[in-house]
Amino acid sequence: MARIDVTFDSASIRIAAHLHTPDTAAPAPLPALVVGHPGTGVKEQTSGTYAQLMAERGYVTLAFDAAYQGESGGLPRGLEDPAQRVEDFKAAVSYLTTRSEVDAERIGLLGICASGGYSLAATGGDHRVKAVGTVCTADPARQFRLGADGSQDPAAFQGLLDAAARARTAAARGEDPGVLTMFPETAEQAGALGGEHGVEGFEYYCTSRGEHERSAKFLAWESVDRFASYDAFHAVPLIAPRPILQIIGERAVTSWMAVEVHQRATGPKELHWIKGASHVDLYDKKEYIDPAVAKLADFYATHLGVTD
Repeated sequence: MARIDVTFDSASIRIAAHLHTPDTAAPAPLPALVVGHPGTGVKEQTSGTYAQLMAERGYVTLAFDAAYQGESGGLPRGLEDPAQRVEDFKAAVSYLTTRSEVDAERIGLLGICASGGYSLAATGGDHRVKAVGTVCTADPARQFRLGADGSQDPAAFQGLLDAAARARTAAARGEDPGVLTMFPETAEQAGALGGEHGVEGFEYYCTSRGEHERSAKFLAWESVDRFASYDAFHAVPLIAPRPILQIIGERAVTSWMAVEVHQRATGPKELHWIKGASHVDLYDKKEYIDPAVAKLADFYATHLGVTD
């Protein structure tokens, strides 16, 4: 499997990506996948892992850093702009159509966590995408408004909107608006705030387990009020008759979002549970990633063409 650094434009923002290709020379252009990372993640983390594993299965894969994050361009840094994230996926598809090793009629999306939600929205509006798969489906807007498990007190998001409003006013006056810190200082604090899910997120992003120097530890405050009205799942009914596969950990507190997507979908759909796995387990633990990748490989082979 070979990997090269590439760039492409998304709404005039330079996007940094890794293009993975199979080792064996192909007699004809291959099916391809765009792979998106979780919120605050970068292409060197779990999206890169899935991109590499799917390239080993015979696909050309493109793992990219979202605009405003990682090695991609855009200001302010750390902005989570849902509309731009969807545009990034579409721009990635456009880039793949220009590659000679890619069959432009056999392109799929693979989104992990936040990119699961964004990939569904992108697929709904882009008929070049022939199949969409997700791992740990999440909509960041829902998670901010309702909490990871869907039971958050509405007052919590109202407080964040207050802070976001103050930040916009400060910026307008030429003052430092500050940033929204995403992780506390210790795993114990993360657990107090978000239970086991919070601890797992801290361990992945803030320790040697999965930490990367370019992985975001904060969001620009402008991100918050963009979440107030965004719905990553609005376009799900438009995906039909194209197929959807969602892979979810059996213990994932976020699974209610995947269930909502499954209920909204009007075409071919499957909700596949990985026994014993939490949300974050599917980021890096081999015993859970291996069955997930096997399921994804079967799905894309069926809908994008067998590559073996």
